[in-house]
Amino acid sequence: MSERTAGDVMDDVPALADTTGMKEPPATARGMRMRATLVAAARTVFERDGFLTSRLTDITAEANCSTGTFYTYFASKEEAFTAVLEAAQDDMLHPGMPRLADSDDVVAVIEASNRAYLVAYKRNAKLMALMHQVAAIDPKFKELRVRRSQLFAERNARHIRDLQQRGLVDASLDPLLTARTLSGMVSRAAEDSFVNEDRDVEEVVAVVTTLWVNGLKLAA
Repeated sequence: MSERTAGDVMDDVPALADTTGMKEPPATARGMRMRATLVAAARTVFERDGFLTSRLTDITAEANCSTGTFYTYFASKEEAFTAVLEAAQDDMLHPGMPRLADSDDVVAVIEASNRAYLVAYKRNAKLMALMHQVAAIDPKFKELRVRRSQLFAERNARHIRDLQQRGLVDASLDPLLTARTLSGMVSRAAEDSFVNEDRDVEEVVAVVTTLWVNGLKLAA
């Protein structure tokens, strides 16, 4: 896999959730441990019970602390959910296909990129399902997810365009529409395979990589 250029840096991609207005993190090691315990408890409860039916008291029971302790760190259940996403961000962040150098094996890079996404998705499948649920009831959260998806698609489109210019990919394909379509296919395959079923990651990697390569009409 090639090194990323400055244009591939992910700093411009929005976070998984808007942390504006959240309470400041604790200044002490003990406070940080308690907050981390609450975040872990919140994730357990949200993934087990769903966001809508979970209660603040369920979170405090899981964390073995009082309601007062909860409010020391979070203003609401919604803020705790934001903290859960913030904690999972690095594990779930997947920038898509990287910029490819002339010496790269394009198929191998696409396969590795798909594998990284699918492994992270399966590891966080319950949280991914939870994010779909929250997006259905929270317009701001839905907008943030749409914006993230758009930026990832634009990044992949730039790399598809580069491959077209190098004569490796069907030049008649619209790069952005192709990127959206193929990325959407992988995302849906991940949901069906890991949320609705429990398929082997490598099985899914093989299928979606074949569809990526065939969809691009990638030259051998």
